[in-house]
Amino acid sequence: MGNGVAAVARVREAEDRLSNRNFEMLSGFIYDYSGIKMPSSKMTMLEGRLRRRLRATGIPTFNDYCDYLFKHDGIEKEGIFLIDAVTTNKTDFFREPKHFEYMTETALPELVAAGHKRLRLWSSACSIGAEPYTMAMVMQDFAERQGGIDYKIYATDLSTDVLQAARRGIYSADMVQPVPPEMRRKYLMVSRDPSRAEVRIHPHLRSMIGFGRLNLMDDAYRMGDPMQMIFCRNVLIYFDKPTQARVLSRLCDCLVKGGFLFVGHSETVTGIPLPVKQVANTVFKKV
Repeated sequence: MGNGVAAVARVREAEDRLSNRNFEMLSGFIYDYSGIKMPSSKMTMLEGRLRRRLRATGIPTFNDYCDYLFKHDGIEKEGIFLIDAVTTNKTDFFREPKHFEYMTETALPELVAAGHKRLRLWSSACSIGAEPYTMAMVMQDFAERQGGIDYKIYATDLSTDVLQAARRGIYSADMVQPVPPEMRRKYLMVSRDPSRAEVRIHPHLRSMIGFGRLNLMDDAYRMGDPMQMIFCRNVLIYFDKPTQARVLSRLCDCLVKGGFLFVGHSETVTGIPLPVKQVANTVFKKV
């Protein structure tokens, strides 16, 4: 009996499809809330990811789900889970390694030479934490060599799910393969259970990072301290040009004069009036 009911439920789920009308409402909300573009080519992807939300909420169909969101004020409770479901969070340790070489060899020495001993860095789309923990490894090594450096890293993301994972700082052994061996020995703790094949970021490094939720669509970024370095990599590609311009302008507002902005290698600031000059491939310095 129970198996029969489950089978019927699976058939109904397979037959349920996201209508064009519902897709337009959902993609409109996602764009307004997060700036993420959802062209019609993403309809199948959105449908697949939202099936999990239907199961989690017990809402039987996409049509019922959209009615709950847009006709019965469900957006206030469900909106954050919808955004978590659709955001893409590809990330790696030491992704785009030339950036970290530039950070170590040029940006940090220039900042110290300019009198900055209290350094504040920001990973503005931190995903599950690989980027800010990479920044922390580089910063900790630099601070130990330099002496007298006080640093703090802020890491923000739109998704509450990825922030929870980032705070834990636990990763598969495969994921940390790009970390140089000497940094692995210093900053990664291996699980006592060899069957788990996991590592955890060292507590001191975790203590140097403050994680918090931030929407890059906000009118202003209330980060407190001005930043000497901001990473905003591989997120601008999901925004249209006007949204990119607004986000980059607000990021520059948070940057000290002489501070550095890093964007992804597939991203450009060409045609956007910003108070920066290019100093390396996808690296910009505030003037």
